Amino acid sequence: MDAALLHSCCLSFFLVLAVVVRRAAAGGYAPPAFRPTAWQNAYATFYGDDTASATMGGACGYGNLFANGYGTDTAALSTVLFNNGYSCGQCFQIRCINSKWCYKGSPIATVTATNLCPPNWSQDTNNGGWCNPPRSHFDMAKPAFMKIAQWNGGIVPVMFRRVPCMRQGGIRFSFQGNGYWLLVYAMNVAGGGDIASMWVKGSKTGWISMSHNWGASYQAFATLGGQALSFKITSYTSHETIIAYNVAPANWQVGMTYTANVNFH
Repeated sequence: MDAALLHSCCLSFFLVLAVVVRRAAAGGYAPPAFRPTAWQNAYATFYGDDTASATMGGACGYGNLFANGYGTDTAALSTVLFNNGYSCGQCFQIRCINSKWCYKGSPIATVTATNLCPPNWSQDTNNGGWCNPPRSHFDMAKPAFMKIAQWNGGIVPVMFRRVPCMRQGGIRFSFQGNGYWLLVYAMNVAGGGDIASMWVKGSKTGWISMSHNWGASYQAFATLGGQALSFKITSYTSHETIIAYNVAPANWQVGMTYTANVNFH
C-alpha cells in the first residue's frame, strides 16, 4: 500500500472513530431495546372478581393500579418468577394451551407483574400449592385471565414470554418516608420494566446509592428536604442506566408522585 493510500485509510478510520465518540458522548447511540424472550411453559389461575378490586396494592407497592396506569391487565408471580421483587414491573404475554377451557385461537393477554403469589406449604405443589417453588405460575387478575380462558376452568396450562413494556411518558416516582428516610416507588417503567439499582441526588449532594427495600421500592437514609431531587436508575434486564434530572422540586413532599421526562427503551 503506497503512502498516500495508507494516509487516506488512516484518516478515514479516525474520522469515523471521532464521529462514533461524539455521538456516543451526546447520547446518539442507545443500548438495544429489550426484545421478547422465548416461550416457556407454566400454569395460570386467577384471583379476585370481575372488578379486580382484590388486586389493588400488592407486593410491588404500586398502590391503586387504576390510578397508576396498570389497570386490570396484571398478575401475581410465583416465588421463582417474582425474584425477590426484581421482577416487579416486568411485562409478559400469556396464552392458554392444551385445555378445554382455553378460548379458540389461543388469544394472548399481556400483563404486568404487580404482586407476589405466595407459597402455600400446606398443599402439594401439584394440588393447590400452585405458587410453591420451583413452579412457574401466574395468578392473574380475573379480567386478564378471562382474555385467554373461561374462568370456571380454575387453573390452565399456559405458555408465556417476557415482552417489552410499552409505557406512555416518563418514569413516575412515588415518595414515602420522612425527613431522614426517603422511600421511593418507581412506576411506569418501560423497556424491561424492572429496576436493578437506583441512586438519588439532591441539589446539594452527590449521588447517594439507594438500597432495595421490597418490590419496586428503593430507600435512602439521608436528609434531602429542601433540595431538588434527581434519580439514576439501572434496568435489571438490560443493564441500561438512565438519569432523570430534577424530577422533584425543592419543596417536594412525602405522599406525592413526580414524573420524569425520561424512560427506558
